[in-house]
Amino acid sequence: MLHIFIADGFEEIEALTTIDILRRCGIEVTTVSVTGTRLIRGAHGVPLMVDTVFRKGETTKSQGLILPGGMPGAKNLSLHEGLRKSLLFHNERRTLIAAICAAPMILGKRDLLVGRRATCYPGFEQELRGAIYVDSPVCEDGNIITAKGPAYATDFAFAIAARFVDSSTLAQVKTSMLLT
Repeated sequence: MLHIFIADGFEEIEALTTIDILRRCGIEVTTVSVTGTRLIRGAHGVPLMVDTVFRKGETTKSQGLILPGGMPGAKNLSLHEGLRKSLLFHNERRTLIAAICAAPMILGKRDLLVGRRATCYPGFEQELRGAIYVDSPVCEDGNIITAKGPAYATDFAFAIAARFVDSSTLAQVKTSMLLT
């Protein structure tokens, strides 16, 4: 199971595209609020009813943590102490951690990008403390996947999915979405 964390001000296309593609690939994804309520508003006013609210220890068995960007969504995720601890826990175990748009700054603030290649939304490069910045749509380095922003949400989602399903499943989903 993968967990995608949602905070007020999240970038809708990044969160919903990722959730949609992962579920089309047959991957179990749980949406998790860090606000204490299940109804969250996106950066453009789109409401989202998430599966659950953050609970201590809930993500310890997760196969991966996903952070959509958007502002102030990424900033709000960054302020959540429980999520901070989950990121450190999963990084120590080399579990997948994926962040898009402004959200890679969260990893930078936690020193999870030191010596690693990473990308982000233009203007947030200085927030990737210790990273080797790569100007590409999606960047993978070990257990961490980062992506630039909304235009690359599909690429980001498929990079995550590729870690959990075979190439035949990926090709079927892309074909069904008219991406091939």
